[in-house]
Amino acid sequence: MAHRWKNDLTHDDVTPHAAFLNRRQIMVGIAGAGLATTLGAGQARAATLEPDSFEVITTYNNFYEFGTGKDDPAKNAHMLTTKPWAVTIDGMVDNPGDYSFEDIMSQMTVEERIYRFRCVEAWSMVVPWNGFELADLLNMAGVKSGAKYVAFETLYRPEEMPGQRFRTLDWPYVEGLRLDEAMHPLTIMATGIYGQDIPNQNGAPMRLVVPWKYGFKSIKSVVKITLTDKEPPTSWNKANSREYGFYSNVNPNVDHPRWSQASERTIGGGLFARRKETLMFNGYEDEVASLYEGMDLAKFY
Repeated sequence: MAHRWKNDLTHDDVTPHAAFLNRRQIMVGIAGAGLATTLGAGQARAATLEPDSFEVITTYNNFYEFGTGKDDPAKNAHMLTTKPWAVTIDGMVDNPGDYSFEDIMSQMTVEERIYRFRCVEAWSMVVPWNGFELADLLNMAGVKSGAKYVAFETLYRPEEMPGQRFRTLDWPYVEGLRLDEAMHPLTIMATGIYGQDIPNQNGAPMRLVVPWKYGFKSIKSVVKITLTDKEPPTSWNKANSREYGFYSNVNPNVDHPRWSQASERTIGGGLFARRKETLMFNGYEDEVASLYEGMDLAKFY
């Protein structure tokens, strides 16, 4: 693997490095303007941040295994043990087994990918990931003829992941992709951010990144990958199928039942930053639209 995809973003586009604003002053401003209720808890939190980089990306984060608050992962993820780590690859593969993280990394070529990241909650970032194409890992395991989907599973360890002690979701967290989505060169397994090892709260030591889909599809701290001929269950679809479909492609024309997806707030843009229009497939339409040719993307959301 050697840069098989040409990036349209540079480090100038990355959420830049700066400091946090004074939260107390900003929250007073939000309350005074009557915006706290309008924005909602997640967006009000986002509005307190100046442009930042590593700190913002690693402290404003959804990882319900460590708690439902945006800053819970950063506070609680230090409990997670990531060494040793192994990923089970099974199902319709030629070489099933438990692959240690070190063995996987010894056979992969890591490169930087600067991607747009769009949360289903209508906020966004630009993140410089380090990782390798998922296709390379699947080819190492050997995909058997007849496989149509790839299922993923997150670590289940409630003694280290306190959010799993509550039935917020049906643990362990599971996700899935169609095989052609998984094999697409944009789809990576990320092992780092900003040239550093990926922090626990962002999915250490290895997480999925699918940049044209909403962020919850990019499952964190992966311990199992299964090749199958049946569409696998996914956590948020199981929790609320009306709001979260299997595909969950970024689509400004299909609103979430509780908010519009036509625009997004850039994390780090400040309280009064203008929202920007959301791009179809998060700006990767030229690369991935052909995967869904002939599909009704409002029905198969």
